[in-house]
Amino acid sequence: MGFDIKRCVAAVCCLAGYILPALACTSAIIGADVNPSGRPMLWKHRDTSTIDNKVEYVAPEEGGFGYVALFNANDRKLEQAWMGMNDVGFAVMNTASYNIKDDNVPQKKMDREGYLMTIALRTCRTVDDFAKLLESMPRPMGVEANFGVIDASGDGAFFETNNHSYNRFNLSDAPDHVLVRTNYSHSGRPDEGYGFVREQNAECVLAPYIKDRNVSAEVLTEEVSRSFWHNLKKRDYATAGERWVIDQDFIPRYKSTATIVVEGCRPVADVASIKPGDLRDEYIMWTGLGYPPCAEIVPVWCSPDGVDEELRGTGPGGHSPMGDRVKARRDEVFPIHKGNGEKYIDMTRLFNDEGTGYVQVLTPLNRETYRRISERRDSAKPRDLRPAE
Repeated sequence: MGFDIKRCVAAVCCLAGYILPALACTSAIIGADVNPSGRPMLWKHRDTSTIDNKVEYVAPEEGGFGYVALFNANDRKLEQAWMGMNDVGFAVMNTASYNIKDDNVPQKKMDREGYLMTIALRTCRTVDDFAKLLESMPRPMGVEANFGVIDASGDGAFFETNNHSYNRFNLSDAPDHVLVRTNYSHSGRPDEGYGFVREQNAECVLAPYIKDRNVSAEVLTEEVSRSFWHNLKKRDYATAGERWVIDQDFIPRYKSTATIVVEGCRPVADVASIKPGDLRDEYIMWTGLGYPPCAEIVPVWCSPDGVDEELRGTGPGGHSPMGDRVKARRDEVFPIHKGNGEKYIDMTRLFNDEGTGYVQVLTPLNRETYRRISERRDSAKPRDLRPAE
């Protein structure tokens, strides 16, 4: 029996809702021609009050695709994916938007983005498939978000989506083939929403790499997600010489819980010919769980054995060992636990003259992970798939 998308959609709409904390995030879609490896990428720097995350593989069932995704630790049934990729080369993520909802649908019927992305990972092969999924969803959809997607053809797009409609921004139409989004929709109401400075921060940090066509996954997690550049003040607080810095409008935030890049394959001509498993060694989900400046990067593949045990929800309450370890590091970076203490960063825990700050210690280790895993991937026997023209 084939995968019944209508039945799946109906089940999602009937699920008992619970209100998620306000979500944020900084994100980007990078075209294959801008990445020196020649592969398109999705990057999501996740911000959420749901601090505990995990990564799990979900096997295919009823004709759907298998996939790996980021989940909240307490999501025991793996119902809400917050970023992921499937075994035929489709990948999806989202950022919350706060200026595109145009109705009075109550909050208890909103926050369905994770459910929608779960359906997408089970059923979509291409960017156009995702557009068709949005068109097929019953209204109101219960979403207000910017959904970013890529596929094995190298296609990519942001879908700025509300309960009843969406606006599509194609990667191929974007200047330099790079799209950045935070917590407002470019097609939404002007000057409403959040993340304006964070978006500018990301664009500023990325600019020289875009110019050189050298935006790698490593740049996204090791440079952008660990950057304390503040574009409004034109100041880099990583090198400003201040110990106590107010946590306001940086890309990494107290509520940042992951930095993840899905790095796809070199674009192929016939996406319909891809069979589950063809891209097993091509797609890598570079995953840093927890507060990104303190995170270790771990590669993830879309297969039953493709998720490191450190990332999985094997601990009490579905916690991942890696997530708990990095959360403890974050508590050292934000050591004041009274009053407004969580708003103050102790920069010496990240950068110091002795070179023992978490960013200083972990970044070289992560760069070595990128080098080792990328070299192994790129030296493997090429798959038998015709490349795109």
